[in-house]
Amino acid sequence: MTLQFAATAFASAFSIIDPIGMIPLTLAVTAGVPPAARTRVVDHAVIVAAVVIVVMGFLGRWILKYLGITLPAFMIAGGILLFLIAIDMLFARKAGTKQTDEETREAAQTDNPAVFPLAVPMIAGPGTIATCLLLVSLSKGDREDLLIVALAFASALVTTWICMRAAAIIVHRIGNTGINVVTRLLGIILAALAVQFVLNGLAQTPLFTTPGRGT
Repeated sequence: MTLQFAATAFASAFSIIDPIGMIPLTLAVTAGVPPAARTRVVDHAVIVAAVVIVVMGFLGRWILKYLGITLPAFMIAGGILLFLIAIDMLFARKAGTKQTDEETREAAQTDNPAVFPLAVPMIAGPGTIATCLLLVSLSKGDREDLLIVALAFASALVTTWICMRAAAIIVHRIGNTGINVVTRLLGIILAALAVQFVLNGLAQTPLFTTPGRGT
């Protein structure tokens, strides 16, 4: 179960954050930032995003419990949200959960885009937060599984940091076409994971369970 959970956690973290997909977004948002300051902006953005993910990871279970939201309900809702994001990735469209048109205009007027919009919502957006909460809930408090979730997001954030720091070089080497290909592949993985989350949620819903079988 741990190996299966680890595979799900790492695939989910990398697919939803989409390090390669952050490359053109980084270049677009930091277009007005001097090259010397771009690295500091990227560093700041990844750190802020990590803090947001960690805080939500710690508070998520309590928030769901306080609101009376069951794990199956959250799995279904989270799966639907991730599937919608996956569709945008598959068609190489700008996801609304990453950044809206209004936020794009505001970002163009911001001197330091590290916190907004790079950290939130580009890296730690609703999809990322939902994925973190979902994985933490699935761990059911098991320390080993929680460590796996932490390592999965840490690995995804480090990879994202590397991609953002080397954005100009990567675009020059593989081009926008290469970035879109990788993003589409991650979109396929995310879509499959989203459907599986919904199916797992339905399987644990009393309405869809048959008498005499465990949930």
